[in-house]
Amino acid sequence: MTTSDRKIEHLLLCVEKDVEAHRSYTGLRASGFDDLDLVHNCLPEINKKALDLETEFLGKKLRAPFLIASMTGGHPDTKAVNAALAGAAEELGIGIGVGSQRAAIEDPGMEDSFRIVRDKAPNAFIYGNVGAAQLTEFGIEGLERAVEMIGADAMAIHLNFLQEAIQPEGNVDATGCLAAIKKLCTELSVPVIVKETGAGISHSQALAICEAGAAAIDVGGLGGTSWAGVETYRAQKRGDLLSEHLGKQFWNWGIPTAVSIVESAISVPVVATGGVRCGIDAAKAIALGASLCGVALPLVAPALKGQKDVADRLTLIIEELRAAIFLCGCRTIEELGNAPVVITGRTREFLEQRGFETSKFARKRYKI
Repeated sequence: MTTSDRKIEHLLLCVEKDVEAHRSYTGLRASGFDDLDLVHNCLPEINKKALDLETEFLGKKLRAPFLIASMTGGHPDTKAVNAALAGAAEELGIGIGVGSQRAAIEDPGMEDSFRIVRDKAPNAFIYGNVGAAQLTEFGIEGLERAVEMIGADAMAIHLNFLQEAIQPEGNVDATGCLAAIKKLCTELSVPVIVKETGAGISHSQALAICEAGAAAIDVGGLGGTSWAGVETYRAQKRGDLLSEHLGKQFWNWGIPTAVSIVESAISVPVVATGGVRCGIDAAKAIALGASLCGVALPLVAPALKGQKDVADRLTLIIEELRAAIFLCGCRTIEELGNAPVVITGRTREFLEQRGFETSKFARKRYKI
């Protein structure tokens, strides 16, 4: 199967099947957001209509702290989907990433499915996307082609070795990736974002990524789309019993998004992607230390219908965030980053066993 064929298969599976990670037997989401509570402010003393959701990310102003996270491209049938997503990003003044550009680097005939994003969003923050496993193969020249293809403001390098480990055609040679990222951060014409794709980033890897020169980290934590789950369905369709077994075993593998935000909040902006399903999730993520949030799976089905459906879904999420900010007594996204948040359950246990003091999050903004 070609890279292009995989792209459309992945997209359709995300619509047709349950591909989310799950926390077994508890009813709580794997992202960890259900273990977080923002502290209500009964006297906010502010006007909700005057709230400022604007934020700056890598030199570009966004009207709200959201990115439409990398999803698709690389197949003719994905062009309309990217057009709908990009149109909504332009309309709402938020950012957008494209899916892996590997297919278009390998086959220039696929470039239109990516170029449409800049065509439909001439003023938006747009970031490109290439896998870490392909950096040595494509080199700086290939990455600059990917930048030019969409007029990218930044380039994301995705780490998807969980998915690669399950795919029979996966690239499982992870040697030299950090050195390749460091070289890219030095030589590429735009800032580099390093992003996971559903298994999260731990503190030691976040440190290494920062030291390599990355301009931002997208945690891509456990709790959103499980690419092991997607590969499980692909394996079932082709009768691949080994890949199906591996997919099921590793469906819920990874570091929960809430944990990964704390682990990665070091010295560069953190994007919280992985199970952000509403504005309250986004508010919790920002209170934990994220600069902004990425949303993907909730937008796939709307994108198959058109721009209006995508914009309507995102508007709901943005308005939920606005209400949460107001009820925390905050005026800006920056103030929300200092709002107290109580961490309980498995997320608290995970963080404390990893050496993080969870009580300090509840004490923020107060002298206790």
